Amino acid sequence: MTTEERERAKNLYKHLRGLAWHALWSGEVARFNAGTREERTKGVAVIRAVGVVFAESGPAEQRAQVQEWLLDLLQDPSEKVRRYAMAAMPKIGAGAKEEKNLLSALRTTTEEREKKFLVRTLGRIGGPAALEQGLPVDAEQKVKASLAREEHPSAVRIHVVLADFQELRIHLRGRAGLERIVSDEVEQRNPGKFRVTEVRSGRVTIVPVAPFTLAEIYAMRCFGTAGFVLGHAEGANETESIEALATVMTSPLSRRLLQTFTEGSIRYRLNLVSKGHQRAVVSRLASRVYARCPEILNDARKVTWTIDIYPDGRGHLVELRPNMTPDPRFSYRQKDVPAASHPPLAACLARLAGRTGNEVIWDPFCGSGLELIESAMLGGVRSVYGTDRSAEAVGIAQINFAAAKVESVPAKFICGDFRDISRGRDPAAGTVTLIITNPPMGMRVPVANLRQLIEDLFGVAVTMLRPGGRLVFVNPLSMETPHASLKLQFRQKVDLGGFEARLEKYLKIVK
Repeated sequence: MTTEERERAKNLYKHLRGLAWHALWSGEVARFNAGTREERTKGVAVIRAVGVVFAESGPAEQRAQVQEWLLDLLQDPSEKVRRYAMAAMPKIGAGAKEEKNLLSALRTTTEEREKKFLVRTLGRIGGPAALEQGLPVDAEQKVKASLAREEHPSAVRIHVVLADFQELRIHLRGRAGLERIVSDEVEQRNPGKFRVTEVRSGRVTIVPVAPFTLAEIYAMRCFGTAGFVLGHAEGANETESIEALATVMTSPLSRRLLQTFTEGSIRYRLNLVSKGHQRAVVSRLASRVYARCPEILNDARKVTWTIDIYPDGRGHLVELRPNMTPDPRFSYRQKDVPAASHPPLAACLARLAGRTGNEVIWDPFCGSGLELIESAMLGGVRSVYGTDRSAEAVGIAQINFAAAKVESVPAKFICGDFRDISRGRDPAAGTVTLIITNPPMGMRVPVANLRQLIEDLFGVAVTMLRPGGRLVFVNPLSMETPHASLKLQFRQKVDLGGFEARLEKYLKIVK
């Protein structure tokens, strides 16, 4: 196909994809059916568009007609038409009838490319009959994963105790710059369960010193993700690397962790960190893992585990990470606003702030309310206040705070500019013990004069904080406070995903 022909086909599909289901079916499909073999081969974009459009819309009886139409196309004299029909089937929905026809076509076709697409489609919609027929390893695994997903739904068992924990390492990963806070939380919350052994940029390594549960790991709130270290794999070439990775992924340690912490079928997805999605490598590796350990299934939907593969020196570091969506630590986050804090960052801000007891806390840019929620959860809070210029944000913060179920803490959320609020009565000037916030940084939310905004924040902090009060915030600028009564206690650069800001803590002193 020439470049011009590809562009024409692309534009045709784009046009067809935009049609309503009835216009597509009654007009374009009818025209396709009446065409010559050559016209139908050139017009296969219609089949692709039907697969997408009817996956999203159209009445049930019409979808049934589409399924019958696709089955009929499996008998079309054009191999390309048959191939496109196969690709569309899983989108519309397929069952035993479609499976039977695909298996029949697989037994009779002599074209290798068609066999390849038949096997691929059976891997997506096949069931017991396809397994009995016998499929290549990759397709067989996909069918087994699909059946397991339906018959034996999976869940992560967070309250099961792992007693055999010797020589196990766990990586707590998060934003670079927050390692000290993550490490301190481990040592303060779980001194009898976990010990910190190494701190690197974006990663804190801990080891268990007693039997533990996943719930005890997820009682800590400042890390981003937790992964069990399965091992290191090296290879002189791709084939050797894949074999080494498969060996690590099916090791006794990996099997013990998966079996202990999984309820239902054991299914995982592969994540080649920093390499993007390499379909061929993923397919080969998943096939080798399946060959070594058939009960561990690679899948793309509703998996309980992700196996992260990180480049590490001459080889790769392999980690096993539980998938829990939503994160059980932050289930209070019912809604969000643009540029809102990442929950672990909010938890780090709250932990950095510390506690003096009987706290009165104010977030001048409350957004979705995460900093206030995380602060309230630490205890010792008398009341919290949140302000934001966005009425939508204020509403969302109220919803999230209610979902956090910290009923013992009175909360008040006000729509308005923090500079105006500071001149009012709620909260009263000189009564606030902690100002904690992640202000807008001009990236996703426009700010006319960011430097002036931060200067105003410093000024308002001097007015609102009582002596001994703290200002804890993420500073997007390399600027110092002009107020001598604000004494810097902590500063650390933090990676916010493409740019750095400074996590800062100030104490209000009286000169």
